[in-house]
Amino acid sequence: MPIFQAGESIAAVLRGQRVPLPQLELRMLLAHVVQLTRVQMITQSDRSLNAQQAQQLDALCARRIAGEPIAYLLGEREFYGLALQVDPSVLIPRPETELLVELALQYLPPQGRVLDMGTGSGAIAIAIAHARPDAFVSALDASTQALQVAQGNAARHGVRVQFIHSDWFAAIEGERFDLIVSNPPYIVAGDRHLEEGDLRFEPIDALTDHADGLSALRTISARAAAHLSAGGWLLMEHGYDQAQPVRALLDAAGFDEVQSWRDLGGIERVSGGQIATPI
Repeated sequence: MPIFQAGESIAAVLRGQRVPLPQLELRMLLAHVVQLTRVQMITQSDRSLNAQQAQQLDALCARRIAGEPIAYLLGEREFYGLALQVDPSVLIPRPETELLVELALQYLPPQGRVLDMGTGSGAIAIAIAHARPDAFVSALDASTQALQVAQGNAARHGVRVQFIHSDWFAAIEGERFDLIVSNPPYIVAGDRHLEEGDLRFEPIDALTDHADGLSALRTISARAAAHLSAGGWLLMEHGYDQAQPVRALLDAAGFDEVQSWRDLGGIERVSGGQIATPI
């Protein structure tokens, strides 16, 4: 039996409390269905749902109750002040990853070349390109579906990003950059979090390396120096308990100024280092 009925007003839906969802989530889903802003939802609260809208809202609420991420239901998520399209082919951008963007903007020289490895939705690359139109931004991913999403997001925000289909460094032999950034898969295989919350619905290969969580971080650390210019930096996001082993990887690869940075929650979230003399 349908929960929402044609002819029901926006105000009545919000007063109804007929679905076990937080009021904010219900408002977000309703605004998506009726295509109104938050302010319009208030000023047009007596507007009625038609039959199609009532059915769509009913279906979206059922999917959310089943655990599907609201970002996928809405088709977008805000990251670094930019609304980005997301779907199940890409990870949902998260606030803690904004630290990686902030550090990239700090270490990227004027008119510098930056590479985002494993770009997914393009969030990191697009945020950098939007903030630094002088930069030459490239982004790669092994997923053609993810690259399609990223290209759409770049076009949406009018930024210049070169997208490359590549399994890590395979397609960029001989190229060098002033900065390499990456938010690679770093969750350990079998971690219980993979079976909880939003992660259940996100692309598994973008979350875990199906091993000890350090495989991608090892590959990037070991090979990045050959793709960095003199003084170039490598910055990588990692798990809450991986800062020390990642710093060890950077030390072993010959990086200088190796250090970790904490996110707003106080967790060492990003580690990186500088190459003084290119290989």
